[in-house]
Amino acid sequence: MSTFSTILLVVLVLLLGLAGYYYLAEIAPLKVSMQEVQQKNQELEFYVEQLEKKNANLSAQLEEKIKEISAEKEQEISKLKTTYDDLITEMKDQIEKGEVTITQLADQLKVNIVDRIIFPSGEAELTAQGIKVMERVGNILKATSDKIIKVQGHTDNIPIHPNLQKKFPSNWELSAARAINVVRFLHEKVGIDAKQLEAASYGEFHPIATNQTPKGRARNRRIEILLIPQTSDSPVAIKQ
Repeated sequence: MSTFSTILLVVLVLLLGLAGYYYLAEIAPLKVSMQEVQQKNQELEFYVEQLEKKNANLSAQLEEKIKEISAEKEQEISKLKTTYDDLITEMKDQIEKGEVTITQLADQLKVNIVDRIIFPSGEAELTAQGIKVMERVGNILKATSDKIIKVQGHTDNIPIHPNLQKKFPSNWELSAARAINVVRFLHEKVGIDAKQLEAASYGEFHPIATNQTPKGRARNRRIEILLIPQTSDSPVAIKQ
């Protein structure tokens, strides 16, 4: 073999060695890395596919739940509308005289009763007429076992007469006593479940009319009975 051939062979061997080294050092790891990337991509594609299926399933469940809740809410509103209609019929005379107003907003209902038809002036005990009025209202409300019945006492801004201040130091105490007496009557005499009933005192601080005129003050002296949906925080809604 000639010297040139020998040199050529050596160069060829070196090139092959370098090529092999480059392959092992650079190309082979890249192939391994590429395979790992492809495998991870496949895993991610599978994971994304599973998430999309899960999301579609949850979306279907949510849509079904919304339909269910909407149907229940519509049924609840419809049932309350029946209560509203019954109260309108039962209290027709008082409504025409402006002594009672009844309003419904979606799943809530409010009965507004001026104080003069149920309480003596400056007192918290129900009158004979007041007992009849609360019996009529209460017997209709008794059917709403799925509602909280909140009785709110309100007054005008005229201070309590000095002769009554030992009994009612302020309008807070008067409105509280009136609300509590209505709640007790609805429970003890009408038979409404006590767990449905709440009493609240607002005194003079939530007027619905001006206190500058006798007519406005008369509107502000009132008992409001609210029918509101039960919530998870409502005592009646908590399982014992």
